[in-house]
Amino acid sequence: MSHKAEAAFVPLNIAVLTVSDTRSLDTDTSGQLFVDRLSAAGHHLAARVLLKDDLYRIRAQVAQWIAEDEVQVVLITGGTGFTGRDSTPEAVACLLDKQVDGFGEYFRQISVADIGTSSMQSRALAGLANGTLVCCLPGSTNACRTAWDGILDEQLDNRHRPCNFVPHLKQAAPCGSRG
Repeated sequence: MSHKAEAAFVPLNIAVLTVSDTRSLDTDTSGQLFVDRLSAAGHHLAARVLLKDDLYRIRAQVAQWIAEDEVQVVLITGGTGFTGRDSTPEAVACLLDKQVDGFGEYFRQISVADIGTSSMQSRALAGLANGTLVCCLPGSTNACRTAWDGILDEQLDNRHRPCNFVPHLKQAAPCGSRG
């Protein structure tokens, strides 16, 4: 149940990273779902990148966004499975100042309705780094939909009560407003 206070909505600057060895921007339905959902919610797309599943390239891209003043949230889809190439959690975990332990737990809990016991194989995680929320999610479009609709939509809305992530994020000017 959503509890929204009577405050003005604060749009966030959100970067989307898709990690895939097989997708292109044209076939990236998961990343596109995030772009569509964040835009519909009133947030700003700060950047969108697609990378092959390479631990160091993922880490470098996320570290760059964490260092940028404009990016407040990084949503990563893909690379969270158990294959030898899946390395998103390993690439990101060392960059985090604090992990949001409940994120992965709750994501797995709400995924049970769709995928049953397979939800325990999700290595979804989130954390804060330099005032940036970083969320790592599976690459399936359905998993991204579950994450947005079940967690992110409310937690990225400053009006959601009793708490949300917005007060913990760095303050940033809207995307494209650099002087």
